[in-house]
Amino acid sequence: MPIYVSLVNWTEQGIKTFPDTIKRAEEFSRFVQGHGGKVREVLWTVGEYDVIHISEFSDDEKAFAAFLRLESAGNVRTRTLRAFNAKEMDAIIHLAGVRMEHGSYG
Repeated sequence: MPIYVSLVNWTEQGIKTFPDTIKRAEEFSRFVQGHGGKVREVLWTVGEYDVIHISEFSDDEKAFAAFLRLESAGNVRTRTLRAFNAKEMDAIIHLAGVRMEHGSYG
């Protein structure tokens, strides 16, 4: 399934209710699972973002709907990225028609 990485910031409302953040993450995880997705990991961070959320959905539309639902509660704003694992990236490189020598880094 496609992988999505969300960079999450609390809104003013979200920071005021930060003690509920674990409960909210669990509720979102249940919502995702109920709609055929999977939450791989939720990590609370120090720095530019407050939370990093890694999930899988069967398609972009289901992912978009889930993130709309998440943001509509008013506690967070997200920047979501579609991510690719090594197998998927290898297929993309193959489609591009470019092969690098083994041992190259990047």
